[in-house]
Amino acid sequence: MTAATRSDVPVALEGGGVELRTQVIGGGFSVGYVTLPQGTDMGPAFKGLPGDACQCPHWGYLLKGRILMHTDEGDETYEAGQAYYWAPGHVPEALEDSELVEFSPTEDFGRVIDHVKSAMG
Repeated sequence: MTAATRSDVPVALEGGGVELRTQVIGGGFSVGYVTLPQGTDMGPAFKGLPGDACQCPHWGYLLKGRILMHTDEGDETYEAGQAYYWAPGHVPEALEDSELVEFSPTEDFGRVIDHVKSAMG
């Protein structure tokens, strides 16, 4: 069995107030601790991925804030206190300062993180 607290998980990317901490937790999944300041639109960082959107599924819980999720099927708002599943093909926009914890397939998540890092320069 594996456990991870936010403070023990290494930072995978950061910049402009955005912080992602991620660590393999087992079973082919990674845990991610995500901080998105109000106004963060991940769209530009996902440009060049299929559909210009995150192609990794995520299961998680929104600890704080509100996030507007853009998808081909339409937009949906998520609020603190909600558990969620985000299918591949999504682009988050933080309507408020937001914090979340999520679980994602390690291999898929790694590809998205590598793309975002290269987009950040």
